[in-house]
Amino acid sequence: MAEPHSHKNPWIRTPLVHSIALSRLAGCQIYLKLELHQPSGSFKSRGIGNFLVQSLRQASSAIPNSSTPPRPTHFYTSSGGNAGLACAHAALTLDCAATVVVPMTCSAFMINKLRTAGAKEVIQIGASWAECDAHLREVVIPAAEAKGEKAVYVHPFDGQATWDGHATLVDELVEDMNVDLSSGSSEGGGPKAVVCSVGGGGLFCGIVQGLKKHGINGTTKVVALETEGADSLYQAVHTGTHIELPAITSIATSLGARKVAAQAYEYAYAGARDGSVVCARLSDADAIMGCLELAEWERILVEPACGVNAAVCMNGTLRKLLPELKQQDKIVIVVCGGSNINVDMLADWKKQYIEARTLAEQGDAVQVGT
Repeated sequence: MAEPHSHKNPWIRTPLVHSIALSRLAGCQIYLKLELHQPSGSFKSRGIGNFLVQSLRQASSAIPNSSTPPRPTHFYTSSGGNAGLACAHAALTLDCAATVVVPMTCSAFMINKLRTAGAKEVIQIGASWAECDAHLREVVIPAAEAKGEKAVYVHPFDGQATWDGHATLVDELVEDMNVDLSSGSSEGGGPKAVVCSVGGGGLFCGIVQGLKKHGINGTTKVVALETEGADSLYQAVHTGTHIELPAITSIATSLGARKVAAQAYEYAYAGARDGSVVCARLSDADAIMGCLELAEWERILVEPACGVNAAVCMNGTLRKLLPELKQQDKIVIVVCGGSNINVDMLADWKKQYIEARTLAEQGDAVQVGT
């Protein structure tokens, strides 16, 4: 596990809890890894936090005997919200500054959260994450460097230090579930699978690397979930091409990377063929139902990008994805969190997606009956 810089750690060890309600729905033993309890509200605290820690450690080791005090580090990231929050929280913890560039689609609700979290500046520009990221790298950072600033670019999901941070989640699972590493399998108390959602693929890469590190990749599968309209990994794996989506049309905007990291594609493509990775996509309505199930049964509020993970517990979905699943098998669902959510938003989505779908199904039933 990565060591914190200057004894400050931008992320925490999160609880792993057994969900009786979701276990009954899914027909197996569901465990929830509660990443929504991270300081920033999502798993991003691990990867982004570790990247910041490693950046500062490298900077301090580069000039060990210099009599000139180092310039303060200013971190810059592009994000629709959660990576920016993680960067702002981690920078504040490590006594540094952070600037976040967000697309025009970013809500005033999230921008206010970024400022409250401690972001020195929030710049809104571009129609998508790709456009605001390009502006950050081509305009904002060069301008900061021209003023003599020590500017460090923070990618929201790509990079080894980020994946190393996310891999600490698996370290905790191995300890909490008493996995027997001597057997080289997950039979000694470990999970049959880890379920995670995929945006750019940073968390997915970290989980795969963590399972490889402990020698339980393959015996513990990874179920990689996306929503329709934000399914860049699913489409890439099923076409065999590292494709880029023309646009993000899903309500799960936190999954809104039009193209996943190259490493994520490579892991998923290989894993889909050797059986260690299962890629799937669900509807926005399914994701909202997952949010509602978590709110009702576990009393937690998460974004649709996280709700899609809980949605596999409904309608036999998990058993369709893992046909060999048994009632005693343990499945870990990463409750990755997300801060772009409140009760009013969830109520609106319920009306827009769930109630509308119910009415449509009732209409179909009437037509069949006649």
